[in-house]
Amino acid sequence: MPILAGTNIGHAYGHDIVLEGVSLSVEPGERIGVVGRNGTGKSTLLKILGGLQACDSGTVTLQKGARASYLHQDPDLDPAETLRGAAEEAFAELHAMHTELEGVYEAMGSAQGAALEKLMREQERLEKAIEAAGGYAIDHLIDAVLHGLGFDDTQFKIRVRDLSGGQKGRLALARALLEGPDVLLLDEPTNHLDLAGREWLEGFLRDEFRGAVVMVSHDRYLLDRVVHRIVEVEQARLIDYPGNYRAFRKLRAERREAQMRAYEKQQTEFKREEAFIRKYKAGQRAKQAKGRESRLDRAKEASTLERPMELAELRLSLARAERTGDIVVSARELSKKYTNDDGSEKVLFDDLSVKIGRGERWGIIGPNGAGKTTLVRTLLGEIKPDSGGVRLGSKLEVGYFRQSDEGLDPERMLYRQMQDLIKKETNEKVVLSEQEARNLAGAFLFSGREQEKEVGVLSGGERARVRLAALLACAKNVLVLDEPTNHLDIPSAERIEEALARIDPDDPRSGGAFEGTLLLISHDRALIDATCDHLLVLDGEGGAEVFAGGYTDWHDRQARRAQEADDAGGRRREAKPGGARANTVAMPTKPDESKSKFSWMSVEKIEARITLLESRVGDIDRELADPDVWADVARANRLTEERDRLRGEMEPLEAEWVRKAE
Repeated sequence: MPILAGTNIGHAYGHDIVLEGVSLSVEPGERIGVVGRNGTGKSTLLKILGGLQACDSGTVTLQKGARASYLHQDPDLDPAETLRGAAEEAFAELHAMHTELEGVYEAMGSAQGAALEKLMREQERLEKAIEAAGGYAIDHLIDAVLHGLGFDDTQFKIRVRDLSGGQKGRLALARALLEGPDVLLLDEPTNHLDLAGREWLEGFLRDEFRGAVVMVSHDRYLLDRVVHRIVEVEQARLIDYPGNYRAFRKLRAERREAQMRAYEKQQTEFKREEAFIRKYKAGQRAKQAKGRESRLDRAKEASTLERPMELAELRLSLARAERTGDIVVSARELSKKYTNDDGSEKVLFDDLSVKIGRGERWGIIGPNGAGKTTLVRTLLGEIKPDSGGVRLGSKLEVGYFRQSDEGLDPERMLYRQMQDLIKKETNEKVVLSEQEARNLAGAFLFSGREQEKEVGVLSGGERARVRLAALLACAKNVLVLDEPTNHLDIPSAERIEEALARIDPDDPRSGGAFEGTLLLISHDRALIDATCDHLLVLDGEGGAEVFAGGYTDWHDRQARRAQEADDAGGRRREAKPGGARANTVAMPTKPDESKSKFSWMSVEKIEARITLLESRVGDIDRELADPDVWADVARANRLTEERDRLRGEMEPLEAEWVRKAE
């Protein structure tokens, strides 16, 4: 039985319909990711499900006794409360029960007979409720969640009024997680999180949180590792896909290809009928033509397929930049620090030496406030280091994407703004014609109608796309990108990723349109992995590390080191009982995986079951190959869900067969 359900929900802003008769049910403990282009109604859907916004039509039902919690982008926090105090307000109901229990204890001191028995029953009820809500051990949980989201103990006493916008966003997320609702509705929970915070949130939602999660997110790794179902909001409808984000991309591509074949087939049939009608409408076969015209009109009204939204590959031809020298940047023994408001010193990096070669792709990563932007500006010579020196290579043409919107004219049409930016950035060395500018805009997902919008009406993500597209067309041989995907939806981020993709040494044909050197500051792990072959890692405490490889390579190495340290610590604790343990959030115990649920089956029974499953998967594949199947979304979804379920059953069966065969 669904714990939360929205049925036939419809909503519009003026004449703009964002949701039309959509339904979504959430089962207990389910993990759902909501994706789609910016402006398609994802946040509206979450607010309606959370009861924060009324829908124009339809109903929302929350299971009796269940609680839903919505993560606000603009949280309502008491400005006079401390950071930790505001987090602890998540347990207001628990504190109220403690107060009520104290009152029961006090009344029991003078009660007798039936009154005492009644109070004892009330005591038992409250104690069970308190235990279920966290009991008396909430302090550790509050600290663990705040630490996981990037706060340290020195910040716990800061008043909410003195927090930055990003800190308030992280505090609101902490509150939502600590409330422990039955359904957690998260709208862009990673917006203010650094890499460590994103990884911590992944682990918390995957391994600790027991309620259902419905999450709007642009973080592809988070969606891959937490959710088991994707709902895409497209053209005011919801389209369901089983699996994580990676599975969704594959299934969506297959669906749209099949939809396009069905659409083109239908359009060909319509055009053939129209040709017949035009040819014979005025001749001897006019009666027949008129009848066929009526049937065609009815067919168009009743069953015309929609042209699927395009997701064509990026086709971008960039002006070639002049070749730089072999060394782009060489820095030796760089140090930089600044003085805090309280007079203490904050060391950003110390004694850092790095050499960046032509064509290399460097990701600069680290906690919020670690000095990533300062480091890049120091490497470019914009900021003078406290000590050490920087030498820039020859023939550098640097394009710098900053987080501000400087240089945009709010009254300029989008494609003309691109022309202006490119002309200005290149001192008129590169001048795009109107058609070339429109082609560039189209490559970055601006449709023909959108290309004529004034810049002033664009969203933050759309303005970022305009500047990024223009910068890539400026024949730069060095690109410096500071959080380029901060305001981009997933399709836009993937388009930037395609343009910047690094070359795979095993596949010379791989790589994006940009062939120069890249310096990328980002918390987008998928983007870093796709574009970077080196990392500069700041630890936020003055330390810096140069690493050859991408983000996942670095993360895996860190995990191995942590495991080795933990193993060594475990050996020391065994040698010396009572050794200290690191404070962590209690993790749930996992079942013994040495035996599978198919251990009882003989090899013959396993083989027979696998054969049966393979036969059914083959039948489903043949059905899905029929374009007409995809015209019925519900049927296509049922078939793909059944296929995934069968494949999910086959994997442990095959593993058990291998184990028994050995």
